[in-house]
Amino acid sequence: MDYLYSTPNPSPEMGEPAVEPQPVNSNFHAPVVAFLIELIQTLVLAGILYGMIDVVIARVRVENISMKPTLEPGEFLLVNKFAYKTGGLNRGDIVIFHYNSTEDYIKRLIGLPGDRIEIQKGKVKVNDTILDEPYIAAPPSYTGVWDVPAGSVFVLGDNRNSSSDSHSWGFVPLEKVVGKALAVYWPFKDAKILTHPTIVNASSVK
Repeated sequence: MDYLYSTPNPSPEMGEPAVEPQPVNSNFHAPVVAFLIELIQTLVLAGILYGMIDVVIARVRVENISMKPTLEPGEFLLVNKFAYKTGGLNRGDIVIFHYNSTEDYIKRLIGLPGDRIEIQKGKVKVNDTILDEPYIAAPPSYTGVWDVPAGSVFVLGDNRNSSSDSHSWGFVPLEKVVGKALAVYWPFKDAKILTHPTIVNASSVK
């Protein structure tokens, strides 16, 4: 008769070493987990900061020659979108505004609501005062008189004779003004802070 039997599990008493599960090396995993947590926190914080900055600062590209020599085509600008939320409009500011539903323009702010703009003999006058404009490419070759209505501004390109601006199509409603240009940041070799000079002389023209 055949006998069925099973081999007993080895035990220390039988001379066989017991096999026990090895503990997980927590000393290895703890730094990895801590690193991943810090990485996630850093990425979330960076995303929040980027979103906050994007609310305040716009980035725009100069597309044409209307602001030469101050701005060149292909340059990228930082724009303060909160600059005019509580007023603060100043003649001489470089402003970005919605020209239509698909295009934004960059021009120099010349006239505020209520101003009278007169251009003749290559000079621009605001309320009978000649503007000091060392930044323009050449004196304007056109003439005209404009009274700026409430809720609007009058803008001109620094490249006066090659600019589509208020002298040809009229005024810019304040609600279409996006913000104030702060600096050129790209190309890096052209990076600069954009100054906003006081362009009205102290003496008025009689």
